[in-house]
Amino acid sequence: MKKLLPLLLLLVMYGGAFAKPKPAPATIDSVALWHAAAKAYADSVNTTLHYQQGHIKLPGGIGELTVPRGFRYLDSAQSRRVLVQLWGNPNGECLGMLFPIDRGPVDQNHWAYSIEYDAMGYVKDDDADDIDYSELLEEMQNDTRENNAEREKAGFEPVYLMGWAANPFYDKNTHALHWAKALRFGTDPDTVLNYNVRLLGRKGVLVLNAIGDPSQIAEIKASIPALLASATFAKGERYVDFNPGLDEVAAYTIGGLVAGKVLAKVGLFALILKFWKLGLLALGGAWAAIKRFFGFGQKES
Repeated sequence: MKKLLPLLLLLVMYGGAFAKPKPAPATIDSVALWHAAAKAYADSVNTTLHYQQGHIKLPGGIGELTVPRGFRYLDSAQSRRVLVQLWGNPNGECLGMLFPIDRGPVDQNHWAYSIEYDAMGYVKDDDADDIDYSELLEEMQNDTRENNAEREKAGFEPVYLMGWAANPFYDKNTHALHWAKALRFGTDPDTVLNYNVRLLGRKGVLVLNAIGDPSQIAEIKASIPALLASATFAKGERYVDFNPGLDEVAAYTIGGLVAGKVLAKVGLFALILKFWKLGLLALGGAWAAIKRFFGFGQKES
């Protein structure tokens, strides 16, 4: 997304050169030019990505994925390119991403699932029925505030946990956990969405995080049943395959997975959200600058 900024800035400047003599014709030309450039950029990115559908074996032999209807899978190497080069995140491990079939990483209104694996051990679910999620939320909000000093020392904006966007839910039959948090970064008044899905296995947890906007929560939530049905651990690596005499037990329980401490250490997903949002703001900001320069659209709220 960062690479789009210089181009959009040039478009604003280029439009200005035409605007002074006759604002109306220049406005039309500049708006058309902006849209053409934005489309050309998105097309140039999308044509370099090669998606897959059908049955996918996840890297490392961890498990398998049958790509849900309406989605397409981007492999690990290409997903790292999206996360690092296009969205400006630090390099990290990723098993792939799932995108809606009609939207790529730089398309308007895009969102995606990132797929990772955390070999934390076998997560006991004994506490699942006893968790007070309202009380847990308060603890998480306090932890987040306390750890903002560490984030700011590392050069990152503070992050604030505003509340649940979707209440935590654990299904003991499928050993699947999902919940959503509403977050704010720095002084930005807008809320961003952090939708978390965890599939519990014998030696770790399959991590699927939705990267999107709060306005997309209904669409994301509707996709979860098919997502949960699509991912399976390899034979011998399922939750029911746990061997107490051989396998390591995770330090986290279900409540610990939700609390997570992810925000305390400047997690990758928080950065994904930040840069994804900045990319949209870059597009919106350039468009607003064009409108202000040419003096139209003042009636918009």
